[in-house]
Amino acid sequence: MGIITAPLAILFQLLLIKCAGISSLKSFCLPLGFLEPNSVEFFMWSAFVEELVKFYVISIMVLNNPEFDEPIDAMIYMMAAALGFAAIENTLIVFQTTPDGVAVTINTLILRFIGATLLHALSSGLLGYFLAISWFFQNHRKKLILTGIFLATLFHFTFNIVIFAFEGQLTALLYTTSLLLGMAFLISILFDRLKDRHPNLPFSASRQNLSI
Repeated sequence: MGIITAPLAILFQLLLIKCAGISSLKSFCLPLGFLEPNSVEFFMWSAFVEELVKFYVISIMVLNNPEFDEPIDAMIYMMAAALGFAAIENTLIVFQTTPDGVAVTINTLILRFIGATLLHALSSGLLGYFLAISWFFQNHRKKLILTGIFLATLFHFTFNIVIFAFEGQLTALLYTTSLLLGMAFLISILFDRLKDRHPNLPFSASRQNLSI
């Protein structure tokens, strides 16, 4: 599932960036800043696109699956999809860095397969938690899912902006490691909280209302 989402998200981002080079669109896109590489807006919308694409693939391919019969499955499926997403994204980026030499490729490989993989898994786990608790609060379902997308995007954005702001410095490693460990601790707590909870609605009825 996640392997499907990565090319879709990357393609969408590339198309948006490409439109910045079209003269008729520059007057609209560039003042907003969201298509200017390495701007704050760029990091925000790119994080949002990735989180949204991962969620929608899960909502389309998994939510109506009969095996998706426990709230905690939302976190599990979201994190599993994120690992697939990270795998294909990491592979594409490694191919991109290959012309820069073996050393650069190896360093990129290590950083991506540790940091970026955890980032995607944890951000999707956070969104999965809000997807899960939306089972218990059907009247607030959309608000909970949108809150999950927002918080996952914010976490993803924060990680990326720290990497960029402190690129090549030990500070970046310290901050991002602390961020990932903190989120991992939070996700473990949220995961435990879901274990013994059961929805008020039958799962067949609940699943039908879990899209936005």
